Amino acid sequence: MKKTMLSMALAGALMVPAMVNAQEIKGLNVLIVSADAQTQMMGMVLSTSTIKDHGKAVNITLCGPAGNLALKEFEAGSVKRPDGSVVNPKGALGGLIKAGASVEVCPLFLPTAGKDASALVEGVSVAKPPMVAKGLLDPAFKNISF
Repeated sequence: MKKTMLSMALAGALMVPAMVNAQEIKGLNVLIVSADAQTQMMGMVLSTSTIKDHGKAVNITLCGPAGNLALKEFEAGSVKRPDGSVVNPKGALGGLIKAGASVEVCPLFLPTAGKDASALVEGVSVAKPPMVAKGLLDPAFKNISF
């Protein structure tokens, strides 16, 4: 009897971490700060896969030089895919917006660039730090940065 109770207690204790880890991941928070087109593009590739291949939500925050991707007037550098085709992160960002990704620029980006929200492409807004922090702390989302 004592052995059975001990076995049941041990089995229950081992199941708790498994139940905690089994929490459904809802999506991905992506922070992009790099000016490098290849680095930016990797953020877009993983974000696209998260939406299309896994059906999960994506929240992108663009800060510093990466904020330029959100400007109507900005022309992004191109990179080559393994198949030789040429893509650019700004085009990929547009596809992500159409696919339902939430895209924001850091609140310091526009004033520092001497611009206002009218300079942003459609579908991009200005981030609110408390909301970004809340998203980054949400255990149902994974966080990555580029």
